[in-house]
Amino acid sequence: MVPSFDLKAWTQEQAGRLEKALSDWVAPPSQAPASAGLQQLKEAMRYAVLDGGKRLRPLLALAACEAVGGNPQAALRAACAVELIHAYSLVHDDMPCMDNDVLRRGKPTVHVQFGEAQALLAGDALQALAFELLTPADTAVDTATQAQLCRVLAQASGAQGMAGGQAIDLASVGLPLDADQLREMHRLKTGALLKASVLMGALCGHPNDATLLALGEYGAAIGLAFQVVDDILDVTADSATLGKTAGKDAFHDKPTFVSLMGLDASKAYAGQLLARALTSLDAVDGANPHGTAALRALADMLVNRHY
Repeated sequence: MVPSFDLKAWTQEQAGRLEKALSDWVAPPSQAPASAGLQQLKEAMRYAVLDGGKRLRPLLALAACEAVGGNPQAALRAACAVELIHAYSLVHDDMPCMDNDVLRRGKPTVHVQFGEAQALLAGDALQALAFELLTPADTAVDTATQAQLCRVLAQASGAQGMAGGQAIDLASVGLPLDADQLREMHRLKTGALLKASVLMGALCGHPNDATLLALGEYGAAIGLAFQVVDDILDVTADSATLGKTAGKDAFHDKPTFVSLMGLDASKAYAGQLLARALTSLDAVDGANPHGTAALRALADMLVNRHY
């Protein structure tokens, strides 16, 4: 942790910006009358995104932008876009054809609340909206940056990222995976989008190659650490604390870091990944002293969280 950095105050300030932007951009109420189906779709989209979640991915994007002195308007759009992709993935992952879960962010999942068809459409619409946010018609984000942001987010979301990792996860139920296979699955399923969050924030500031490489290494380390801690919490916390169903990995016989390494070894591994992430930021500090304070504090919070 960075002693001189107030993560709580920084997070509250940034969260306020994020929540307002998401509320303004995600299916805002219209004065024109809408059909019942369209109105329900908009309600499902807002239900999936607003009033819940740690906002870790968008906070990482904003922190990475700060670290390189980037364009805050571009970073806010990047932050919201990555949160929409994350939200859409949760909507789809919770559906009966995937994990069949009924609790998310402390409330019923979208398909429980609105039905499977509306949940599927809401996820689709949120994914499309993410890329719309990255390509504004005004001059808030230059076209070269727009293209870079879209490419990074698309790669992290597709077969070489989140969707590919989910496919591996579904095919791995009940199968023994070794440590390398488990790391690869979570590098794609969870880590890719977390790493993309960092890279997208950084790209809003046009960093040099060495800085971008260092931030990518940071993102990769915390992306894996996040999943290790998630696996730990799945067996040590209850559903009320997590805001989602606890113990579901063991119930569905899914391979996890805890089932493979044990609880104590998993905690030690999370600590090693945190150290790796913090060390990678030393190269960034050379170009912008103290600019990585938020990234360092977020990494510490991520690994040492209890929910």
